[in-house]
Amino acid sequence: MFHSHAMKYVFGPVPSRRLGQSLGVDPIALKTCNWNCVYCQLGRSRPLVNERRDYFPPDEIVAEVEQALHAHGPEGIDWITFLGSGEPLLHAHLGDMLRKVKALTPLPVAVLTNGSLLYLPAVRDELRVVDAVLPSLDAGTPELYRRINRPHPKLTYERLIGGLIAFGQEYEGNLWLEVMLMRGVNDTEGALRDIAAQLTRIRPSEIHINLPTRPPAEVWLEPPDQEGLMRAIAILEQVAPVRAVESVTGTVELTASDTLADAILAVITRHPLHEEELERTLAHCDAQQVHAALAELEATGRAQRVTRYGKRFWTAAASYFPEAPAAGNKATIQRRRRGVEDSD
Repeated sequence: MFHSHAMKYVFGPVPSRRLGQSLGVDPIALKTCNWNCVYCQLGRSRPLVNERRDYFPPDEIVAEVEQALHAHGPEGIDWITFLGSGEPLLHAHLGDMLRKVKALTPLPVAVLTNGSLLYLPAVRDELRVVDAVLPSLDAGTPELYRRINRPHPKLTYERLIGGLIAFGQEYEGNLWLEVMLMRGVNDTEGALRDIAAQLTRIRPSEIHINLPTRPPAEVWLEPPDQEGLMRAIAILEQVAPVRAVESVTGTVELTASDTLADAILAVITRHPLHEEELERTLAHCDAQQVHAALAELEATGRAQRVTRYGKRFWTAAASYFPEAPAAGNKATIQRRRRGVEDSD
């Protein structure tokens, strides 16, 4: 089941919430990001990084994509998706890699990004070659943007919106804008109308409402209730077609690794999974082997268990997830949700 050469940058295919079986390409190190979102499934960004450089050699990344395409054949892959253990646009040669991958295969290519660097014309140019770009907009005001996304100081709200508007005017592919919906944070009527007003200026082809089903960085964060979700759909669908994106379950292919532990780590570093998902995903493996691999990852300090929503998720040890305040300390959690305490 496992190949002798461990892949460093390419993982999956994994079942994606909207891209079917997606071959993931991760061009940057965990957790290299210029935002520190309260909902991030990879934990907090420490420190914030806003420098574009070659985090990994571009040729090695493209060579791994080519190798994975040969190994899987076109049948098992629906999309090739560049997404980071952080922000993929921070890789200085992302544009070159996208062009080379497009030349390798007729499969569609997508880029998941926070959109923060789209104010730079060179970055917008780099993304023109791909079939879909999925940037984020979780806030309709500068204040809420700072509270939810906790961006690098250079990345003002004006730059974010300006970049998204410019990109929307120039880009000919699918512009699918993602809104992460959070209870009591941006699911109120006022917050949603503010977001809709900005989306009207950006003109995305679709709006994808995401729910924080993976473990969020901050313990106080909760998904919206059904009423909050319905309210968001009703308000945002006045701007563009809306898709509410639920988690999918499917098979996570653990290939291209020399040991089961390495294979599991490659997936949970980018895509934290709760224990039942892992057990279901690895149903074709011996249960004892799976437990032994997880125990080995924990014992060697490479993986950790994080509890959110009463479930235990496995994720990379390098991800930083603050622990919950003492049980019963609901006042602290409520105060944080209102944004009185932004982080530490």
